[in-house]
Amino acid sequence: MHKIERAVILAAGKGERLRPVTLDTPKPLVRVNGVRMIDTILNALLHHGITEIYVVTGYCKEQFCELAHDFPQIVLLDNPWYESCNNISSLYAAREHLENAFIIDGDQMIHSEAVLSPYFERSGYNAVWMERSENEWMMTVQDGIVTGCQKNGGTDAWQLYSISRWSAEDARKLRRHLELEFVQNNNRQIYWDDIPMFCHADAYTLGITQMNAQDVLEIDTLAELIHADSSYRHYHEG
Repeated sequence: MHKIERAVILAAGKGERLRPVTLDTPKPLVRVNGVRMIDTILNALLHHGITEIYVVTGYCKEQFCELAHDFPQIVLLDNPWYESCNNISSLYAAREHLENAFIIDGDQMIHSEAVLSPYFERSGYNAVWMERSENEWMMTVQDGIVTGCQKNGGTDAWQLYSISRWSAEDARKLRRHLELEFVQNNNRQIYWDDIPMFCHADAYTLGITQMNAQDVLEIDTLAELIHADSSYRHYHEG
């Protein structure tokens, strides 16, 4: 078994689908029922004794200073490419800290601390079994090994969540592939997850960490935010 030693939280994006709420607030700092999204991640990490935490910032990065005051364990890393690149740039900014690490999107609500258990058998993603899902990354799994992934949904498959664990060996490969794609190939409009799932899939043997759909809340749109917290109902999409 491997054990997580650190965490990288990606929090640089603009959260455009949550506008106007995110016009002056980074999405991970948006409060849902009074609690910042990223706080639920940080509290779950600390619950498991993970205190080496890197938060990659970009959009409205100065607002994360208050977060660093509230959570002195975190180190803020700047992503200077966030405006022109996809989130591959955020992981590239944190590439020195990936061994035995969580990689987590900062715009999720963790409802069960168990989903961030630090022990794992093989690198891979948290996942929920779904009979049907649309517009989500869906993985096929055989004998605990990920055998394929579809980006546009699917049926009877495992939905990929933006919580992943990386062993030291796989993290070193991931760093090499990040540098290859981001620097040498100038491949900057992809998700970082494209690297182990598609660009260099043959180099990885990934597994999954099973969880329930209610364990993590992903809020991607203003409508979903209003559904989760009715105090935002005065906003209108579009």
